[in-house]
Amino acid sequence: MGRRNPIRPNPKSSASLKTGPSASGTEGGFESLFKQIFEAGADEKLKKTFACYLSTTTGPVAGTLYLSTARVAFCNDRPLSFRAPSGQETWAYYKNPPQKNIHLVTVDGHEFWLMGFVNFEKASHHLLDSVSDYRSMQQHVPS
Repeated sequence: MGRRNPIRPNPKSSASLKTGPSASGTEGGFESLFKQIFEAGADEKLKKTFACYLSTTTGPVAGTLYLSTARVAFCNDRPLSFRAPSGQETWAYYKNPPQKNIHLVTVDGHEFWLMGFVNFEKASHHLLDSVSDYRSMQQHVPS
C-alpha cells in the first residue's frame, strides 16, 4: 500500500486532509478505504463520497470528499509535494468564477475550497446534512 501523509494545518482542524490510494480496485470500496485512511472507529459510518478538487496555492488537487457521521474529510488521489511557508503566509485560490465551489472554514479558521463536483447540488445538500447531523449529535452528548 502507498505511503500516506497527513496534510493537516492543525490537529484540531474539523476537516481532515490525507493522501492515499484511490478506492478503485480496493476491496470493500470507499467504506473500508475511509476507515483505513482516517482510522475511523467502529461506530463511525461513511455516509457519502464525492469526487472533486481541492483548491491549493499550486492549483487544484483531485481527490475524494468523504462525509461521515463524525467528520468531513478529503483524501487526494496522488501524494503532494509542498514547501513549508517561510515568512509571511500568502494564500491564492484557483477558482473558475462560473464554476460552483464549496468554501469550508474549520472551527480553527482554516479555509478549504472544493470544486469540480459532478453533481454540485447533491454534494452541497449532503454536506449541509452531515454538518447539521453532527451538530445535533454534539448537542445530545453529555458533558
